[in-house]
Amino acid sequence: MRLTGRTAIITGAARGLGRACAVRFAAEGADLVLVDVAADLDEVPYPLGTAEQLAGTAARCREHGATVLTVEGDVRDEAAATAVARAALDRFGRIDVLVNNAGIAAPAGKAIHEITEREWAVMIDVDLSGAWRMIKAVVPAMLDRRDGSIVNIASTAGLVGYRNFAGYVAAKHGIIGLTRAAALDYAPLKVRINALCPGSVRDDPAVEGRMLSEIARCLDVPVAQHEATFVQAQPMNALVEPADVAAAALWLAGDDARQVTGTVQVVDGGFTAR
Repeated sequence: MRLTGRTAIITGAARGLGRACAVRFAAEGADLVLVDVAADLDEVPYPLGTAEQLAGTAARCREHGATVLTVEGDVRDEAAATAVARAALDRFGRIDVLVNNAGIAAPAGKAIHEITEREWAVMIDVDLSGAWRMIKAVVPAMLDRRDGSIVNIASTAGLVGYRNFAGYVAAKHGIIGLTRAAALDYAPLKVRINALCPGSVRDDPAVEGRMLSEIARCLDVPVAQHEATFVQAQPMNALVEPADVAAAALWLAGDDARQVTGTVQVVDGGFTAR
């Protein structure tokens, strides 16, 4: 029960890695503020998480005894980010952990000169600027207590390039830069900021994940065989599981990592070791 008595905010919590982190944190004693846009975005060519899925995540967390607050909010909106922090403080009186997980994988699948202004803007606004807005919203409460941990979900796309994914790669590289700069800003006040870089994560039905299948569509890989295709690039001959990423996020969030800040933790089965 490594997070007993603590409150964690998790964005993009309706499904996928957000749900995996939420359920693991609940099992470790955390109370939770679960955030998701719970709506589709015009520029994103696949369905995003829904209000029903967000409620499903909350129900799974409550099975572990967690007190859960759900918030439908868009990380592209500074007022929405501020409202999330205010709601957390009003309900729980403290914010101990933020997991910046909200993100999109597409629009993608194009060379740079084919990307439109709107496609570029939405990718950066959600995947990079959204994390900045959430940090800005929650960190004052952490500074008041001289304690806190922020986990920014990046990607191996924050470490290497991928053809036809320039917007996503740029945003995730930006997350790592943001992490390092923020870590230095707040280290003297005992607020830790780290980045977590998952590799190819299996679309586990239990968390209703679909990120890998959407990336496959962008690459014109048949969805029926996309997992087998991605496994071929994995040195450990297996995809990363959502639970693997949640376990790493838990470690970064808790006291076992109390001297860890400004780091980039990679969970990719050896992909970036080549």
